[in-house]
Amino acid sequence: MDDDGIEEVSSISARLLRRRGSGGGDSSSRWVDGSEVDSESPPWSLLNEDENRSEGYGYARRRLVKKAKRVDSFDVEAMAISGSHGHHNKDPSIWQTLGLAFQTLGVVYGDMGTSPLYVFTDVFSKIQIESDVDVLGALSLVIYTIALVPLAKYVFIVLKANDNGEGGTFALYSLICRYAKINLLPNRQQADERISSYRLKLPTPELERALKIKEKLEHNSFYKTLLLLLVLMGTSMIIGDGILTPAISVMSAVSGLEGKIQGFGTGALVTVSVVILVGLFGIQRFGTSKVGMTFAPCLALWFFSLGSIGLYNLIKYNVSVVKAINPLYIYLFFKKNSFKAWSSLGGCVLCITGAEAMFADLGHFSVPSIQIAFSFVVFPCLLLAYMGQAAYLTTHTDSASRIFYDSIPDGLFWPVFVIATFAAIIASQAMISASFSCIKQSMALGCFPRLKIIHTSRKFMGQIYIPVINWFLMIMCVLVVATFQSTTDIANAYGIAEVGVMMVSTTLVTLVMLLIWQTNIYLAFGFLIFFGSIELLYMSAVLSKITEGGWLPLVFASFFLCVMYIWNYGSVLKYQSEVHNKISMDFMNDLGSTLGTVRVPGIGLLYNELVHGVPSVLGRFLLDLPAIHSTLVFVCIKYVPVPVVAQEERFLFRRICPKDYHMFQCVARYGYKDVRKEDHHAFEQLLVESLEKFMRKEALDLALESEINDAEFESVSVGQRSNSGELSVPLIQPDGPSDPVLPSSVMGGIDDDPSLEYELSALREATECGFTYLLGHGDVRAKKDSFFLKKLVINYFYSFLRNNCRGGAATMKVPHMNIIQVGMTYMV
Repeated sequence: MDDDGIEEVSSISARLLRRRGSGGGDSSSRWVDGSEVDSESPPWSLLNEDENRSEGYGYARRRLVKKAKRVDSFDVEAMAISGSHGHHNKDPSIWQTLGLAFQTLGVVYGDMGTSPLYVFTDVFSKIQIESDVDVLGALSLVIYTIALVPLAKYVFIVLKANDNGEGGTFALYSLICRYAKINLLPNRQQADERISSYRLKLPTPELERALKIKEKLEHNSFYKTLLLLLVLMGTSMIIGDGILTPAISVMSAVSGLEGKIQGFGTGALVTVSVVILVGLFGIQRFGTSKVGMTFAPCLALWFFSLGSIGLYNLIKYNVSVVKAINPLYIYLFFKKNSFKAWSSLGGCVLCITGAEAMFADLGHFSVPSIQIAFSFVVFPCLLLAYMGQAAYLTTHTDSASRIFYDSIPDGLFWPVFVIATFAAIIASQAMISASFSCIKQSMALGCFPRLKIIHTSRKFMGQIYIPVINWFLMIMCVLVVATFQSTTDIANAYGIAEVGVMMVSTTLVTLVMLLIWQTNIYLAFGFLIFFGSIELLYMSAVLSKITEGGWLPLVFASFFLCVMYIWNYGSVLKYQSEVHNKISMDFMNDLGSTLGTVRVPGIGLLYNELVHGVPSVLGRFLLDLPAIHSTLVFVCIKYVPVPVVAQEERFLFRRICPKDYHMFQCVARYGYKDVRKEDHHAFEQLLVESLEKFMRKEALDLALESEINDAEFESVSVGQRSNSGELSVPLIQPDGPSDPVLPSSVMGGIDDDPSLEYELSALREATECGFTYLLGHGDVRAKKDSFFLKKLVINYFYSFLRNNCRGGAATMKVPHMNIIQVGMTYMV
């Protein structure tokens, strides 16, 4: 801590002690507790020695002669539901799985399904079709690209690397975070591991490789930062897809009018595309469920059209193109066209755009449903579509620029055009929703500034709408269409984002194989080398077009990467500063139960980010307010690396200082897919109910320990007992039942406990007087001796993001009259 900070803390401590008026305690009492919280320490190590000397914690330090495992008060709520989630829902029936498979067509496969609109157009943008080798080679490339990446990689391997049914880049990262302490925010607790969806089979000691990887990740900050940057880069590229997918999909669908309507040129194409895009983003506020009621039937009709038209063209023009299944034609294609063939890979990769959606949207469906839909509907229909287009190209070599619409049979143009336009909108909708989900997960894991999130569905918690991101994506889409005015240039940009996300997934899944699955090292590295080589080859091809539009996704990804990393970096430094500056128990004991001021009826909810200890912002409130509430609860909103935290497991409590202080610490835990309810009344009611439950369980724990101690004393007095006569009193075990059978003397003692009744009545009285939300508005500044880059990032970039993000009061939807804020400056 710097000199300015020490002087400020000393001044505050002296002023508070003078306000107390008792003169008690040394004016140099330690305010700053510089100890770091070790997430590996047992629960009791979270209590510092000053706390242990507090008379209210006498029960916490007694050692049972029987060596029964004690339960930290933080664990009470987690134990209350122990075993309640042990059962699993029955596997869905075959009809339910088929129903889900049908629904995936509209949500998961819209992007990949619209790729026949532009793949061959981009592949042959620089290659002149001179013989069947050109067509068959390009078709063979498309066939094996689809077979290897979406089918072999995603359907059969990557889908298994899910986080309790959730997929995507952040799901992989959270899965790895649970096995190894790689999260840069040091707020992990042992109690988190008792969450029902958190429990995992850790690497076995016999497999030293997994343990060595775990140790390497945990003790090397470089690897932690590198892994975080990798995840953020993948997420940034997915958001970039949310800009490029609507642009290329809508423009490709509308481009069919160029050859059908006289005078419909580039200007008209751009205008119509912009109007559709503005309308698409304009209806996002109504929610995915209302917008997408016809998604699945429309995409099913689209895939049926693709397969039917492809089969028609295949039979009518050249059925012999099926011999492109022979990979020899890929070699002949490269031999004939050399550099141009390699460059055409940038167009070929567009046939698998949206493959990442199979994994990212897994949380809405199931692994079997996605596998069935792709294997029996999407894959065959896409193969027929591309074979049909290739057959048409063998006899109409000059139709490459409009291959999709030119290959439509006469009389079917307008119906197919309408279906194609709807399919393009649906594909765009899927990527826009995916962008919203990525932003929400980033915010939950402390990697993105807080923004307003609107939940558009009461039934599906994943359906959200983020106004700021929606309008940003719309503006960027319109600018991209107006600037490039060509699907070919947009396709050059599109490929980089797609391949970048795939490379990130390949790396993370390989780490999951080594660390969690404990796969044979040769198989794991075989997966990395095989699929990594394919993706590197495609990446080299799309990077060659960096001057032809490929720079665009790199700009988008760099922008979002900087925003996310700066926010995470500043948040970690701010949290470490709060840990360093937290108030010590010596100083709290010197203040006494009145806290050096007047305690008035009511409950004060002091929001902070500490999972343990008294935050320094309390000192500001004690100085600035003439009185403080009779009950104080330090509330920490914490996100844990699991998708969802059950409502029964939401709160963890512990007592701060002796009982007459009426101060508690509450950690409200949420998963990265959880919905934060905006109704503060429901939150207050649930918090009070959980606090009452905590008090009763604490009293039960005290009575049970007293019973055991009395029995131990009696046992020592009368001499040794035989094993058969040994006293046996049921204990509350961490993994035991929630309602243990206790001796009647213990239960009677709880009912007659006057201190418990006094605390409960005081809590009810405080609840009736109402809640007040105490918030600290923090200004984060770099220390004077910090290097220039840190000052630039913290004092300007991070401060700008923090000042313009959504404030805590707005996030909680609390009336202004119930909020008290004080300013704080954190020196990091």
